[in-house]
Amino acid sequence: MTLVRIASLVGVSLLVMVSNFVVSILYMVVYGHVINPGHPKNFYDEHIKVAAPYCSIVAGVPLMFLAGYWVAGWAGSQGPIGVKAALVVWLGYAVIDLGIVLAAGAKECIPAKMWMLVAASLVTKLAAAYGGGLVAARNAA
Repeated sequence: MTLVRIASLVGVSLLVMVSNFVVSILYMVVYGHVINPGHPKNFYDEHIKVAAPYCSIVAGVPLMFLAGYWVAGWAGSQGPIGVKAALVVWLGYAVIDLGIVLAAGAKECIPAKMWMLVAASLVTKLAAAYGGGLVAARNAA
């Protein structure tokens, strides 16, 4: 893989991360206006701290599957290279996500429950990216 290709794959990782962030925002808009309206801002600020990891898992799986499928399709008939590209997208996402989690936890200790959610998020996204890559490789063959 060339440096340009790796940079493109990391760009796709960032696209998945931003999309996941947008899903969390949309969730909070629906939650705050439809599901549980009428609370002060700090109530919703605390709620998103709890809800965001779950939003990341639920929305992240289809997003990462689609990203894996998309980048694996770039390889054309070279299926195994496409699957590797999908895994590079996941790796880029994992490095960025762990960096954010560690930076956010630098001020305070990160509880074990949060680490379990981070692990669940990354493992499900790994499976989704790999699955997307495999589906694209099978379709190309």
